[in-house]
Amino acid sequence: QVQLVESGGGSVQAGGSLRLSCAASGYTYSSYCMGWFRQAPGKEREGVAAIHSDGRTRYADSVKGRFTISKDNAKNTLYLQMNSLKPEDTAMYYCAADYFGGGYCLSGAADFGYWGQGTQVTVSS
Repeated sequence: QVQLVESGGGSVQAGGSLRLSCAASGYTYSSYCMGWFRQAPGKEREGVAAIHSDGRTRYADSVKGRFTISKDNAKNTLYLQMNSLKPEDTAMYYCAADYFGGGYCLSGAADFGYWGQGTQVTVSS
């Protein structure tokens, strides 16, 4: 069973940076897809970024150039480096994972089966 535990959220002023981490365990296949999602109060969940095990990535237009998704395979940890944060980035951020091929993983419509508990990011103006 895949387990995901996020950390690294917090409060920061606009223009600041945060790095989210997602510790993953229970993977049994070499091909995988992982992603970061966020949900603000009263809004639908939004896909922020995704990464496939072949190294390809995908970003939402709202975070391109500011956020970077990466994975440390030795540590089984997924990261989301968030720079130039804006108040509209305020949300609960979730890590997700599943065994998808690259095309579906990076389609923006992948339906992930494994989720973490979330970590809160608050950006003040």
